[in-house]
Amino acid sequence: MDYILYILIFIIGTLFGSFFTLAVYRIPIRQDITHTRSYCPKCNHKLSFWDMIPILSYIFLGGRCRYCKEKIRIRYLLLEVLSGIVFVMFTASIKLSIVNVQYQTLVYFIFGILYLVSIFLIAGIDKENIKIEKPVLLFGFICVGIYMIYLYILEHDTNMYRYVIYLILSCLLLLFSIFYLRKKGKNSYTTDILILIIFMLLFTYEVVCIYTIIVTLIAIIIHLILNKLYISKNKFVKTIKLENEKMPIGFYLCISNITILILTNFIIFYR
Repeated sequence: MDYILYILIFIIGTLFGSFFTLAVYRIPIRQDITHTRSYCPKCNHKLSFWDMIPILSYIFLGGRCRYCKEKIRIRYLLLEVLSGIVFVMFTASIKLSIVNVQYQTLVYFIFGILYLVSIFLIAGIDKENIKIEKPVLLFGFICVGIYMIYLYILEHDTNMYRYVIYLILSCLLLLFSIFYLRKKGKNSYTTDILILIIFMLLFTYEVVCIYTIIVTLIAIIIHLILNKLYISKNKFVKTIKLENEKMPIGFYLCISNITILILTNFIIFYR
């Protein structure tokens, strides 16, 4: 029976993945992501239902727009597949089962999915724009805040003080970013990364966050080494861009956090 659940979760994950591709493109340019129909960014033709079926539409259309024949970036397909896989892995990691559904596990699953949505959006936008979008962070904090209230009222969680401390710290950093750094015309990316780490701390706790930072540092080192190797083998003008390339730290943090969270869940729920 659980295989039926995993298939359903995979389909839901791919639907979210399709939404992520839309949101990652529209949020930075402040376009509506809920009411405006999807369209081809090249010819602006509105897409039909058959153009937006996750994975299948990309395959049947040969990776091209039905209307202008512009090639669709393969990242859209990869993100839909990856989202489906991550959703299934998260579901399996907490032993969610159709046969024996526990109330606490179901609640954790719902808020976990909302957390993953926030992390996916932050990662996608940061990968493309080297920017942490505050509206997405705010959405994440609201979801985690509701989860904290649930834990305190119904689960009698005694860790409420740590939640309050982290929330206050994140608010102070956010105010510092908005009113001081913006006024001075300075880049707030470092501050936004700190706020992102606090957001991860609230939902995934300290141990997961520490491992997330360690894995992120390893990923960044590998990224820098590969860039250096590429530059040393390709003495062209274009490689100057690689030397001045900004590092999508938020992207690496998010990918590392998702990985560590799922692995940790497997250890906790299956021990």
